[in-house]
Amino acid sequence: MNVTILGAGAYALALALRFNKNNNKITIWSAVKEEIDILKKTKMNEKALPKTKMPTDFTYTTDSKKAVSESDIVVIAVATKYIPSVCDEIKPYIKQKHIVIASKGIEQSTCDFASNIVKEKLKTNKLCTISGPSFAKDMAKDELIGLSLATTNNKTKKIVVEALSNDTLKIRVTNDFIGVELCGTLKNVIALTAGMLDGMRVSESTKAMFLTESLNDARKLIRKLGGNEKTILSYAGFGDVILTCTSKSSRNYSYGKLLGLKSTKDKLDEYLKNNTVEGVYTLKSIYNLIKNKKIDMPFIDFVYDVVFGYRKSSEILMFLKDKE
Repeated sequence: MNVTILGAGAYALALALRFNKNNNKITIWSAVKEEIDILKKTKMNEKALPKTKMPTDFTYTTDSKKAVSESDIVVIAVATKYIPSVCDEIKPYIKQKHIVIASKGIEQSTCDFASNIVKEKLKTNKLCTISGPSFAKDMAKDELIGLSLATTNNKTKKIVVEALSNDTLKIRVTNDFIGVELCGTLKNVIALTAGMLDGMRVSESTKAMFLTESLNDARKLIRKLGGNEKTILSYAGFGDVILTCTSKSSRNYSYGKLLGLKSTKDKLDEYLKNNTVEGVYTLKSIYNLIKNKKIDMPFIDFVYDVVFGYRKSSEILMFLKDKE
C-alpha cells in the first residue's frame, strides 16, 4: 500500500519506518522546505531523530497534491495546532482515503479533538486515531511496543492494522475516540506534574500516590465527556502515562522537573524555545475545554496555575492531601 506521512518530526519519521517494515511504499510530506531538503540530501533529520537513517526508497515532498493523491493511507503526524491548516491543504486531493491521526492534544481555538476537526474538515468517516506508550527513538529502533487504535470504520480498522501491526508492534482496537484522544492529551499534563514532583525530590511513595490520583481523575473526565472510562487501562491510557511520567526522555516530564526545581523564567523560556513541550499547549486547551463544559477538575486547575505562574509548585503536596 501507499502510505503518506504528513509531518517530518521524530514521531512522523518513526511511524514511517514502522509502516515501511510491512513493505508499504512511503511518502513523507512537510510544509517546511528545509526539512524536506535535508531529508532528500542526508536521509536523516538529525535534530528530530538523531542517528536514524531513512531507507533510500522513501519519497520526500512539500507538494501536498503529489503527497496525497496516490496514497491509500494518509497519516497526520503534525503538531495539533497545525491540523486545521493541513486538512485545508490536502482536502482537494483526499478522495476518501483512510486517515490515521497520530497527533495528540486538543486544538486551542476550538477546544476540539483532532478526530472531530479532521472529520469535519475532510468530510470522511474513514478515520482512526492511534496512541500509546511509544517514544519515537524506540519505534525507530524497532522495539516491541503496543498502540491503541480508535475507529468506528471496520474497513479502516482492517487496512490500518494490516499495514502497521507486525511482530514488534501490537495494536488493540477500540471504538472509543474520546477516551483514546483524551488519554493522549491528559498524559502530557500528568507528565508535567510528575516531573514537577521529581524536581521537588519527593519520595517514590508520594509519586505513586499522585499517579493513582491522576489516573482516577482522568477516568472521571473521560466518563464526563462521553467516553468509556475503561480506556484509562489501555495502551493509550495507563501505558502512556507510565511511560511519559517515569522517563527523562519525556520533554513534558523534563519541563515539569524544571518547574519543581524552581528554575528561572529565562531557563524555562529557553527550554520551551528549544523543545516541543506539547503538555503546555495541551494544558491551555484542556483547561478551556473543561471551563466551556462547566466540568469541575481541580487537578487541571492546579497544574494550569503552576505552569502559568499563578501558584507555586511546592503547593502540590498540600493539594494532593486535601483533594477529594
